[in-house]
Parts: sequence; C-alpha cells; structure tokens
Amino acid sequence: MTDSHVWFVTGASRGLGTDIVRSALAAGHSVVATGRDVAAVESAVGAHDRLLVVALDVTDPAASDRAVAQAVDRFGRVDVLVNNAGNFFAGYFETLSADQFRSQMETNFFGPLAVTRAVLPVMREKRSGQVITVTSTAGFVGAEFTSAYAASKFALEGWSDSLAAEVARFGISVMAVEPGFFRTELLVEGSSTTWPELHVEDYAEGTASTIEAWKGMNGTQGGDPAKLAEAMVRLSDGPELPARFVAGADAMRAIEAKQATVQRQIDALRDVSGALSHDD
Repeated sequence: MTDSHVWFVTGASRGLGTDIVRSALAAGHSVVATGRDVAAVESAVGAHDRLLVVALDVTDPAASDRAVAQAVDRFGRVDVLVNNAGNFFAGYFETLSADQFRSQMETNFFGPLAVTRAVLPVMREKRSGQVITVTSTAGFVGAEFTSAYAASKFALEGWSDSLAAEVARFGISVMAVEPGFFRTELLVEGSSTTWPELHVEDYAEGTASTIEAWKGMNGTQGGDPAKLAEAMVRLSDGPELPARFVAGADAMRAIEAKQATVQRQIDALRDVSGALSHDD
C-alpha cells in the first residue's frame, strides 16, 4: 500500500457512504464515489480534484465492471474497496414476501459480491489491496423483525471470513465492519427501509408497534457516522488491517453477550457433543 490510496466506495449518496468519501478525501486519498443516482452522489459529496463520481447499481454485475473500469481509467488502480451500499427490509419472516427476501439478499449480499468480483483482478495484479465490507451487529446477533436483514449480513460475515483466507496470498486484506445503531438514513421509510408486504394477524400488533418504535428512533441513534468513517480510514491507513471492527458501544455489548451465550450453550452440551465420534 502506498501513502495515498485510491478508494472505491459504494452507496455514497447518503449516510455512512458520504462520510467515508469525505474522510478518505480529507486523509489525502483519491476516491471513486458510486451510487445509483450520480446527481445525488455529487450533491452529497461535492466536488474535488481527487474525486470521481460513477453510476453504480450494485445489483447489476455489468454496472460493477463498468464502474471499476472507469476507476482504473482515471486513477490506474483501486487500493481500497468499501462495500457500503445496502438497504433494510424490515419485518417478521412470515410477513416478508419471498420477493422481498430475495431483494434483500440481492442488494446486501450479492451486490457486494459482484463489486468485489470486479475489483479483485485489479488488486491481484498489483498484489495489494483492501476489501472492507460494512455488515452489521445483525450479522452476529439475530433479532425479531430483522430476519431478512440479518440473513443477508450473516451471509456477508461468512463470505468475508472465507475471502480473507483466499486472498491473503495476494497481499489483499479483508475487514468486516459491524456497526450498531448509527444516525444514518437506514431507517428512513421509502429510502432505505421497506416494511413488510404481507399481513398475518398473529403478527399484526407486533408489526405495528415495532414500526412505530423504529420510526421514532430515526434521527436519534447514538452512533455518529462521521466518527465511524474517520475510524475506518484510520484503520485502513494503519500498519495492519484488522479482520473485524465491531463499531459502537451497543455493538460491542450485543456481540459480547451473544458470544457469552454461545459459550454457555457449548458448555451445557459439551459431554453430548464430545461423544459423537466413531468408536473405532
């Protein structure tokens, strides 16, 4: 890695993506800022001589190839990929349609895979690079009303762990970022959040109360996305990229509690589990 890197950031038109672009530019890096709406990205991040804004819908693999080609044409390489684009299909499993569940996976899981698939050949050629993927606390800890979202983020976690082992030989590092609740646009209805399509009477009361609570939470989340973006840039610029960054006090509490629960579950059935080997 050189002192000045070329960053490629998805989902740069709002929220954390915008802050990552600003932080990377402020640190002296060049940035390819991408989003489905170029005008929205340009409005969010402004103009800069080290900035290239490119149209990218992460659910379109051909668009990923075109965007990476534009990045290489402008800057000659991509050093840091940040898979940030994502959305949130909220609801109980039985109230989310099959199409909604598939759409969640297309954007949050298959989207980052397509972008990474387009970038990796560029990094392998240089024998250096970083792949940073924003997952979620929900990628470690499932909860009610987040079955589709958690499934997409759990999938990203497993992929990121495996990818790290595969590309380390090429000088490429991989980091998963698990934020807690940050004051972004994730809970904005019609922008990043979609409510369930199906009505199931048994879930009606819980659906109504949860939607009301989450709408009230929007804009009051404890995490500051600008500080998260700055931390991500510092970690990228550091001597060694961590494999995992649990981001936020609430994220640390939730993940530590989950890990303690899993350890208790292992201990409770240790004798049963340990007795499952063949006798020969």
